[in-house]
Amino acid sequence: MAKLRQAAIYGKGGIGKSTTTQNLVAALAESGKKVMIVGCDPKADSTRLILHAKAQNSVMELAAEAGSVEDLELEDVLSIGYGAYTDDLDFVFYDVLGDVVCGGFAMPIRENKAQEIYIVCSGEMMAMYAANNIGKGIVKYANSGGVRLAGLICNSRNTDREDELIMELARRMGTTMIHFIPRDNVVQHAEIRRMTVIEYDPTAKQADEYRALAKKIVDNKNFVIPTPVTMDELEELLMAFGIMEVEDASIIGKTAAQLAAEALAA
Repeated sequence: MAKLRQAAIYGKGGIGKSTTTQNLVAALAESGKKVMIVGCDPKADSTRLILHAKAQNSVMELAAEAGSVEDLELEDVLSIGYGAYTDDLDFVFYDVLGDVVCGGFAMPIRENKAQEIYIVCSGEMMAMYAANNIGKGIVKYANSGGVRLAGLICNSRNTDREDELIMELARRMGTTMIHFIPRDNVVQHAEIRRMTVIEYDPTAKQADEYRALAKKIVDNKNFVIPTPVTMDELEELLMAFGIMEVEDASIIGKTAAQLAAEALAA
């Protein structure tokens, strides 16, 4: 029996972690892999595309009704997407809230539940900032357990030189951009119908992108303790790619009126 692989998906809030996770899982299931998703977000939307449902009842809600978590059985919280549940799983994916790597939301990392961490990001500054911060969280727990960074997944926002930028960020963090997912409206069309792209239109080019990502994750062996960059290094990278302008220290702390007066006096 193949070893169970446990992976967690982190990234900035709104970057598309749940969408990416569910489409990835659909591609893995299509290829014959047995996969479970564990939703770690109170929004309870980690499986809506798999289950064709608005939201799944959370463990907290069910525990409140039953009296305590100890009063719940697996069948009380488990929902079936593709096929039937089996103990003989190939993958477990933890879909984690935002870029939180502290408190209860660090559980997949802190308690060695997930050995592989994939960070969904884009060429936007705050998405890269979040990815770097998540890398710092991985470093914190890596020395006390087996958690490792497995790669960056670029969920494109169509920013300039986005693929080059994320590849360079990945290089500096000691990892790789495992896949670049282009932006495509078919994802939204599928989401409106509460479906993954694989199920909604298996012939779409975007479906092939998720299949490619799935294959790369199956074959991935590049698990590292990351080397996060400093804030100054991140800003230098953004400036080098034209995402951020060189900072003018002379304007810091000055009001619009003060700047206007200085401009008139010049």
